[in-house]
Amino acid sequence: MMRQRSIGDVTFNTLNYLFLAALTLVCLYPLIHILFASVSDPVALMAHKGALLKPLGFTLDGYKLVFKDSSLLIGYRNTLIYVSLGTLVNMVMTILAAFVLSRRDMYFKNFIMIIITITMFFGGGLIPWFLLMKDIGLYNNLWAMILPTALNTWNIIILRTSFQSLPIELEEAATIDGASQAKILLQIILPLSKATLAVIFLYYLVGNWNSWFNAMVLLKDRSLFPLQLLMKEILVANDSTATTMGSAAGVVINSAESSTAFRELVKYCAIVVSTVPILLVYPFLQKYFVKGVYVGSIKG
Repeated sequence: MMRQRSIGDVTFNTLNYLFLAALTLVCLYPLIHILFASVSDPVALMAHKGALLKPLGFTLDGYKLVFKDSSLLIGYRNTLIYVSLGTLVNMVMTILAAFVLSRRDMYFKNFIMIIITITMFFGGGLIPWFLLMKDIGLYNNLWAMILPTALNTWNIIILRTSFQSLPIELEEAATIDGASQAKILLQIILPLSKATLAVIFLYYLVGNWNSWFNAMVLLKDRSLFPLQLLMKEILVANDSTATTMGSAAGVVINSAESSTAFRELVKYCAIVVSTVPILLVYPFLQKYFVKGVYVGSIKG
C-alpha cells in the first residue's frame, strides 16, 4: 500500500528538485559559455557583457586555426600517444602493485605500504627530481611523459583495498584446483573488480590527458609537446602571435581590436577541442564511478 504524500513531502521534494536543477545549471553553464563563445563573432564577443546565453553571430574561424595549425595537430597526435601508452602502463603497474600488496601472506607488506604512502606527502623537490630524470635518460623523449607518472599512490591504495575486500574463499578454492597466482589475478580478481578498475582507468586517463607540467620541464623538442602544453602557449599568446596564427589559418585580422578578439576566440576553441574527447569518454564509465569508489574505500 502506497503512503499518501503529505504537503511537507511534496514541498521537500520540490525544493530538492529546484536545488539540484540550479546546481546542474551552475555546473553546466561554464561549458555552455565556452561552447557558445567558440562560435561567436570575436568582436561582438569582446564587446558583450554579462551571461552568454546564445552565440553572438556565427563563425568557425577559431576552429579553422585549430585544425589548420600543424603544431596543434602534432600536439593532438602526441597527446593521444601519451594517453594511450601512459594509461596502459599506469593500469598494468597499479594492478601488479595492488595485487602484491593485497596478499595476506606477503612479508613486510605493511612496511612497504608505509614507504609508498610517504611519497604522497614528501618529495625531493623539483630540481633534484629534474636532475634524476635527466640522469636516468627520461629527458626529451617519449618515456619522459610515461614512466615518471607510471604509478599513483592513491590509486594503489584504492585498488589494494578493493582486492582485499573480495572473499578469500574464492582464492582458496582456485588454489586447491591448481590455479597459479597469475590465473587467480586474471580470471578471478580482475573480473570481480571491474567497477574499481574503471574508476582507476578514468583517473589515469584524465590525468594523462591534462598533463602539461612534466612536458614543460622534461621536453625540449617542440615536436614532442602534448596538446595541453601548446594550449598553454595559446592561452598566454599576445596580439602579434594571434595575428600570425590567424594569417596561417587564412583569417584576415586588420586591427589591434580584431587581433585581441581573435586571440580570445582561439582560446575558447582550443578549450573545446581539448575537452570534448574526455567528455565523450566519461558517460561510458560513469555507471562504474560511484560503485567503484565505494567498493574501493569501505575496507581498510
